[in-house]
Amino acid sequence: PRPQRPCDAVGQSGAMGGTGEPGTPLPLMPLLLALALLSPWGCAGGSCPPRCVCASNILSCSQAVLSSVPAPLPRFTAVLDLSHNNVSRLRADWAPGRLAHLHALLLSHNGLSFVSTEAFVHVPHLRHLDLSSNRLRALEENLFSDLAELEVLLLYNNEISTVDRTAFDNLGRLRKLYLGQNRIARFPLELLRDGSRLPQLALLDLSANRLRSLPVGELQALPAWLRDRLYLHGNPLACDCPLFQLVARGRRRRLSAVMDFQEELQCLLPGTAVSVGILALAGRQPLNCSEAREAVLEAHLGDSVTLSCDTRLRGARSRHWVTPGGERVLEEGGNGSAALLANGSLQLRELRPEDAGTYACWVAGPLLNETLYVELLVHNFTLHGPHDTLNTAYTTLVGCILSVVLVLIYLYLTPCRCCCCRGADKAPAPRDDSINSSVLSATPNHAVGVPGEPCRSRSASTVGAGQNGRFKAGGTPQPPPRHGPKAQRKVSDPDSVSSVFSDTPIVV
Repeated sequence: PRPQRPCDAVGQSGAMGGTGEPGTPLPLMPLLLALALLSPWGCAGGSCPPRCVCASNILSCSQAVLSSVPAPLPRFTAVLDLSHNNVSRLRADWAPGRLAHLHALLLSHNGLSFVSTEAFVHVPHLRHLDLSSNRLRALEENLFSDLAELEVLLLYNNEISTVDRTAFDNLGRLRKLYLGQNRIARFPLELLRDGSRLPQLALLDLSANRLRSLPVGELQALPAWLRDRLYLHGNPLACDCPLFQLVARGRRRRLSAVMDFQEELQCLLPGTAVSVGILALAGRQPLNCSEAREAVLEAHLGDSVTLSCDTRLRGARSRHWVTPGGERVLEEGGNGSAALLANGSLQLRELRPEDAGTYACWVAGPLLNETLYVELLVHNFTLHGPHDTLNTAYTTLVGCILSVVLVLIYLYLTPCRCCCCRGADKAPAPRDDSINSSVLSATPNHAVGVPGEPCRSRSASTVGAGQNGRFKAGGTPQPPPRHGPKAQRKVSDPDSVSSVFSDTPIVV
């Protein structure tokens, strides 16, 4: 005889007048009948696969020594647990029909080494996929592209060494991605750069892999709510100061990925195999790293800047900014020069010197609040093109130096105006009393030389002539110059310098 279903037993009990034996009342029979009729495994439902346990829309086949997915699978299955079995290959035909209700598929601990790129065509509404603790070696192109509603993907404790950048295409709702304890030497972190490929991702676990370097600049640019759940511990990272500043910034912000795994955040010193704590690099040779200042922005007069509210609270209910002057900038706008953007950033236009200072961003979340500070430095000169213009002090200094150089050139490098000052037998010209009188005078004081005679100053040859050709009545007559090595120098005119640099006009 065929196995008796619960409906048959209930039907027979009902035919006996509600008693299992003649004359024995069973008050629970109406309740069991109702449960059997409502259960998907009841009279109108399918049969539970062998070696599986069925409860409502949950199908559990864990630890059933299965080498393949049992068939047929009821179409109303919502949770399918196939963990701890021997299903080594997941082909495209594992689900012969569309399982529109399936939202959780558990395949961990199966020795799974192959997953077809068409394996998830019949489960478009899957939200939770567990492929952990298997033998997967690569994530192929467009492997999960059919799972547009997937939210949690567990791939930890595999042998994955290659990750194709298109493997996570079309996963617009993915929130948590676990890739720890694999052999990944490079992960395409550019998927997180602009937030368009994985816009909802809030947790990325890359711990215990083979990462040796990180694009620290790109990671610093990630929003804080994603860096709060970016796990990088347990990798053989090379020590450098940018890496230290990234981790130190996470410690200052109390990010979970840093605070919960401080001892496991290790790196290798350059040229050695010595592993040290990343946070222990502060002031340590040979790197001697120091922490960078938090959220400091530099700008110039007239610029427009945007201050980011880098909060780790995702889904904040409200936020507002407070300027250095104590003015509140709310969501509905600002005072004309400051405005709050849709993403919570503060935009400042036409910067002025008084706009410099520390700005505070107040964020209210569902569970806690957070306050962020951004220091703005405004330089007191404008920026034109790729280079800065010279400020006033620097321009003045350069002008003074150029003026002194020109005066010295004019004083000492003025060429002789006599064209006849050549010949080896000419006598040395008498030295003038005042260099300034001969150089700076508006009236030429060099006479045109006579051929065969040495050049002489007109002031030296004219009796009684004074500075700039003026007659000096009280001037001291000068004796004729002596010739020879011990010739005395001519007595200098005491008024020569003062007459040149005096403010009194000179009358000729």
